[in-house]
Amino acid sequence: MGLEFTVVAKDAGTRARAGILHTPHGDVETPVFMPVGTAGTVKAMTQTMLEELGAQIILANTYHLCMRPGHEMVREFGGLHRFISWPHAILTDSGGFQVMSLKGLGKVTDDGVWFRSHLDGSPHFFSPERVMEFQLSMGADIIMPLDECVDYPASHETLKRSVRLTGRWAERSKRYFEANAASFRQFDSTGNANSRPSLFGIVQGGTDLDLRRESAMEISEIGFDGYAIGGLSVGEPKEELYGVTERVSGWLPEDRPRYLMGVGTPEDLVKCVALGIDMFDCVMPTRNARNGSVFTSEGKLVIKSARYARDAGPIDPACGCMVCRRYSRAYIRHLFAVGEISASILATFHNLWFYLDMMRRVRQAISFGGFGKLLGGVPVGPDQTSQSA
Repeated sequence: MGLEFTVVAKDAGTRARAGILHTPHGDVETPVFMPVGTAGTVKAMTQTMLEELGAQIILANTYHLCMRPGHEMVREFGGLHRFISWPHAILTDSGGFQVMSLKGLGKVTDDGVWFRSHLDGSPHFFSPERVMEFQLSMGADIIMPLDECVDYPASHETLKRSVRLTGRWAERSKRYFEANAASFRQFDSTGNANSRPSLFGIVQGGTDLDLRRESAMEISEIGFDGYAIGGLSVGEPKEELYGVTERVSGWLPEDRPRYLMGVGTPEDLVKCVALGIDMFDCVMPTRNARNGSVFTSEGKLVIKSARYARDAGPIDPACGCMVCRRYSRAYIRHLFAVGEISASILATFHNLWFYLDMMRRVRQAISFGGFGKLLGGVPVGPDQTSQSA
């Protein structure tokens, strides 16, 4: 298949590795954190800000884009990159997680998922083939098949059904993709229309290791450009998150990128890099920021607290981002207190810098030594010498 993935360095003491994903819209250095732009925008950020942060790739959601503005409109604009004015890599997820979470509004069958829009109650149907069509028409660099993600905890029978459906839908998705991908013109970063997206497979099975192995073997046998571990970070204990990730990572093809969906905290990312994961996404840095919770080298800080009303220091003295170089805790707290939009903007910029800078230093540690020390307890907060562009 089309994706090129090059491993450039490995850590001697763990499964951590540094690599490069070659996409139609530029190379992506891994391990990588992908900011979540659900409806084609990372909340409170402009594309210029994301570029200043050094974001290499963002994630957008098929369900939300199909509800508004509709995949046809995105296609009319020449694809998602042109519609949102983002010339770098984009991954679109299938929207399956969002559809499955529409409690009382959806019904899962072997054919696909029937559901009602959370916006106006209108009926819709997502099949593996339609989800492929939607994503191909929008022109993302990496697309995901429809899968079934179940709640935690779930019965063995529920998980078994999920693995069965996910496997069948993966086969159908790949068949549609191979038959139709060439008919959707994909424009790369140079304007050429000869590029094609990459299709990842998704492993399900909850915390049941036997079912996880069955799913990993089946999805690997079907064959994809990369492999994702889904169905985690849904309420399971941390030890199960790490245990499942470690086992599944070891069962997936060594020469393909591995993507842990929806994870997680800074600690989660570093630990799961050590388990062999290459790609991550999570709403945590942006959602927390909008709620006044910011990440620092000493842990999370609730900037809205009255204790910071007269604090002249930056959010994190060890951080070199634009926000920490210029603004005080007292000022940012004031912005939250008076309901200013700029409060979310500044907090989000800082939190994304924290995540992206952390991943830059993880890549450096893998490539040049020191990852074991980083994993072993060195604070994962921003490097004091780091500067935003």
